[in-house]
Amino acid sequence: MSANENLAGLSAAGVSVWLDDISRERLETGNLKDLIAGSSVVGVTSNPSIFAAALSKGSAYDEQIADLAVRKVSVDEAARAITTFDIRWAADVLAPVFETTGGQDGRVSIEVDPRLANETQATIAEAKALWWAVDRPNTMIKIPATRAGLPAITAAIAAGISVNVTLIFSLERYREVMDAYMAGLESAKAAGIDLSSIRSVASFFVSRVDAEIDKRLDGIGTDLAVSLKGKAAVANARLAYQAFENVTASPRWEALAAAGAHPQRPLWASTSVKNPQYRDVLYVEDLVAPGTVNTMPEGTLRDFADHGETEPDTVRPFYDEAATVLLRLKEVGIDYDDVVQVLEDEGVEKFIVSWKQLLDQIESKLSESGE
Repeated sequence: MSANENLAGLSAAGVSVWLDDISRERLETGNLKDLIAGSSVVGVTSNPSIFAAALSKGSAYDEQIADLAVRKVSVDEAARAITTFDIRWAADVLAPVFETTGGQDGRVSIEVDPRLANETQATIAEAKALWWAVDRPNTMIKIPATRAGLPAITAAIAAGISVNVTLIFSLERYREVMDAYMAGLESAKAAGIDLSSIRSVASFFVSRVDAEIDKRLDGIGTDLAVSLKGKAAVANARLAYQAFENVTASPRWEALAAAGAHPQRPLWASTSVKNPQYRDVLYVEDLVAPGTVNTMPEGTLRDFADHGETEPDTVRPFYDEAATVLLRLKEVGIDYDDVVQVLEDEGVEKFIVSWKQLLDQIESKLSESGE
């Protein structure tokens, strides 16, 4: 299968294309293999919403659920067995990519139970359990960038676990995430762990920023406020990349790199547009920068394959412009700190709701199978 030129061009510009979706059906039909071959997909991310959607469709999970029902496992244990099965399978499908990229890509992410987002020790324990259960070197464990998540990130990295830090909205929190990553690497180094074996990405959420700020701009209603709609998310992400560049130029990072550490790559998440008036590939085209990841739902992936355009760098030349956007937002009355806290709280809550939906579906199916 020949690779799509638009997606291949994105990859050539230094953006790793990951798919923000997974399902048993996608794995059974070979669809993931096809996307690797024809759509430049080199990684997969998952979250509770994705698993809840996957389990609600078709019968791909019925046989495993029937076996779990016979064993009379708990609902939580069944959820872990089901989700880790898919992640392990996807990791095996992506293993050749993992090998050819030297471990940079070919990655599959699985999220810690979102109900633990504000519990540090429970998150650490669950991250270790998931890392052991999947047992694939190209796995990443997703830990949310909540206040309680930061020390959990450090502990997981210190234990040699590759981590996808999720639900990052704030520039200040992102700097704390990078600090937590470096602290984990320093501990791993002190423990004699090979730093080159550890990989991490920092998932900076994009479209939800515009959705929240646009709503507030509409409420303000002035001409200047309305003129700023659709600009906050890209500006926020561009300034995140600037922060990444600043950190990776620091003496602290240079010492870790000399010891074999890899940068924690910025990953653009939530890249499907929420406002149909915006270009459907806005959060891909406007965030092209070397050494980044863009994880897309399949709809956005198809849209970019059809009509996406890649400029060599749509981030670094626009730092001043991005800073001006955030300044203008403040001038019209947008409270940035409140926005990002609301988004973090909502993000955690949405994943908890999705996880509970997943558990309810599993419980229902277990009951049906046990009858």
